[in-house]
Amino acid sequence: MLEAFSGLDHLLSFLQTPIGAALFIPIYALWVTLLLPGVWASMVAGVLYGTYLGSFLVFIGAFLGAQAAFLLGRTLLRNWARKYLNSFPKLQSVGKAVSQEGLKLILLTRLSPAFPFSLLNLAYGLSEVSFRDYTLGLIGILPGTILFCGLGALAGDIARFSEVLAGNSDVKVSIVQFIGILATLAVVWLIVRSAKRALQDSELSM
Repeated sequence: MLEAFSGLDHLLSFLQTPIGAALFIPIYALWVTLLLPGVWASMVAGVLYGTYLGSFLVFIGAFLGAQAAFLLGRTLLRNWARKYLNSFPKLQSVGKAVSQEGLKLILLTRLSPAFPFSLLNLAYGLSEVSFRDYTLGLIGILPGTILFCGLGALAGDIARFSEVLAGNSDVKVSIVQFIGILATLAVVWLIVRSAKRALQDSELSM
């Protein structure tokens, strides 16, 4: 057990070096591509690099990982992704709606905590959204990225993550959470509107 903790300390110390910081980007990208949740990894970045450098490294890694997952979902892993997302009807609804709503829906879902970042990449890969809109929409992850890197920096230690997440009442966090709630409501409204429009189109074509 002690050897495991010692190994973790050595790894974290290495990641704080310039070479380790550069390697953190592809590590985070791989993490996202494998559909693993990014919250804890983002908080680790906050501990290691502080709020702003951590946010920069996480954003670049998340951007690259999101692009990889999107392209895999659209090409090589399309059949697997379709079967996998059968268990997530909410994401399937988003995938259908984005074909009509485009960039604004992508931005809103990126701002909303109700839609998991990694799974959205697959859902959009299966949709008809353009690669351009998908890429531009990734700017919507910035508030959440800064939030969780900031929480990691606030914790200062990986062991305190749960404590900070449970007891934090910082005004900036409340603002980001409020934005997330508004974005979630807007997404629901857009999906309903898109569904009604698709139904009207199908009735007209009959």
